[in-house]
Amino acid sequence: MNANTDTTTDDAETDESGIDPVTLEVLRNQLESVAEEMGQTLIRGAYSPNIKERRDCSTALFDADGRMIAQAEHIPVHLGAMPVAVEAVRERDPEPGDVFVLNDPFTGGTHLPDVTMVSPIAPGRDGDESGDNEDGDEIVGYAVSRAHHADVGGMTPGSMPAGAREIYQEGLRLPPTRLVEGGEPREDVRSLVLANVRNPGERRADLRAQQAANERAEERLAALFEEHGRETVLEGFDAVIDYSRERITEEIAALPDGTYEATDVLEGDGVTDDDIEISVAVTVDGDRIDVDFAGTAGQLDGNLNAPLAVATSAVYFVVRCITDPEIPPNHGCYEPVSVRAPEGTLLNPEPPAAVVGGNVETSQRVTDVVFTALARAAPDRVPAQGQGTMNNLTIGARDGSFTYYETIGGGFGARPDRDGMDGVQVGMTNTLNTPVESLETEYPLRVERYALRDGSGGPGRYRGGLGLERSVTVEQPATVSLLTERRRHAPKGVAGGGDGATGENLLDGEPVPAKTTVDVDAGTTVTVRTPGGGGHGDPNDRDEGAE
Repeated sequence: MNANTDTTTDDAETDESGIDPVTLEVLRNQLESVAEEMGQTLIRGAYSPNIKERRDCSTALFDADGRMIAQAEHIPVHLGAMPVAVEAVRERDPEPGDVFVLNDPFTGGTHLPDVTMVSPIAPGRDGDESGDNEDGDEIVGYAVSRAHHADVGGMTPGSMPAGAREIYQEGLRLPPTRLVEGGEPREDVRSLVLANVRNPGERRADLRAQQAANERAEERLAALFEEHGRETVLEGFDAVIDYSRERITEEIAALPDGTYEATDVLEGDGVTDDDIEISVAVTVDGDRIDVDFAGTAGQLDGNLNAPLAVATSAVYFVVRCITDPEIPPNHGCYEPVSVRAPEGTLLNPEPPAAVVGGNVETSQRVTDVVFTALARAAPDRVPAQGQGTMNNLTIGARDGSFTYYETIGGGFGARPDRDGMDGVQVGMTNTLNTPVESLETEYPLRVERYALRDGSGGPGRYRGGLGLERSVTVEQPATVSLLTERRRHAPKGVAGGGDGATGENLLDGEPVPAKTTVDVDAGTTVTVRTPGGGGHGDPNDRDEGAE
């Protein structure tokens, strides 16, 4: 988010909330900085490389009604699904001083490794920071942090089993539960959680980092109350939402009305290798967008089922991509967008469906299919398909001595005016990689190769981004889990551009399925070759001097 975005008007009149444009702009940036500081606190305080190095986490600030006010620029699949988690907590009658923890995909979560912490915010509860002690026990908002923990129990180390058929196999399932009650830690709950995960010391430290991040939000909001006054800040919540809503509806209204349809497929679900169809009809009607996934495959036996909140998050991401990126991301951006999927289907499963792959892989295909549909409405804003997978690699010891998790970047699709980016995260994640030095220090693993895949980007006037190759040797017996896509169906080029290269998974040089869990001996080398992005435009029109 560009902190210099100008929301002022020439005549500097106050908006409907009574806040003048200058104060609104200051408040908007300060509220966004609260979310950013939460993220910094979480990353600096975490112990696991997956959070402190890869930054597989997200933070956001919500108002008392459960509306997102501000978010840090973290993980799209985390952020768009957060409102469901806040609503699930609000239904539990939260009180000031409580801290809730949850990961249940059917009660506010996404998949079990993503642990969400929700803290009611009541500035002034422990003193007179807000200058208004009589309101000190009133909840004015919620601090929310979500982080991918490297293990939450279940049938395999790392809690990302390729062959899971029910959620009970994927790890410890937590509905919204008080980890802190009225300011007092619930050690019984903490002990219960830690008794059911591998690496409990690492999990304990990461949970503390999340709690510290949420506490930082309350501290910063109290400071804003003192600086601007309580009522001004609370009016600011409404004002920033109204501003974003106005901006996004203007953008949507500029799109041509109509219903745009598309289909795409997943390459099996870990139980079957059969293609699994995702169908969408996107209707643009004035300043609203309705997205309907009727016709999508039914609920799966394997674990690529995705809760509706995950599918919704993917839709929000696409809408943000085809509209002005300078619009502040908050509840106002999402209000004009509705998402539907029939119950008991791939994108709205019923318990006890396995879902761990839905968050990471199915979300990517939802992104692809909605982009494809909207390409007819906004062709100059939609790139060729990117790698369309997170290339999930999990390696861990069954004795719990280590669990390593990584999503590996690949090719970004070529854009209408430039090449795709090489070796980056695409779509619903934007994590960093685990540096080789950190990986080899923290785990009994050795990196043999980490390089771009020459020629993997689709040809075109603008070529697709290049995929990566990462080879890791396991130095002790371990379990390897792979959840990957685009191993059979290549990322498509557009406007005459060629397709990107498909990905490939290897164990000691021999191909293995896109989705697999296998025990390996010490000395085994795991290689993941990630897909390239599709090309854009006729390759014959490419600049001769371009690489």
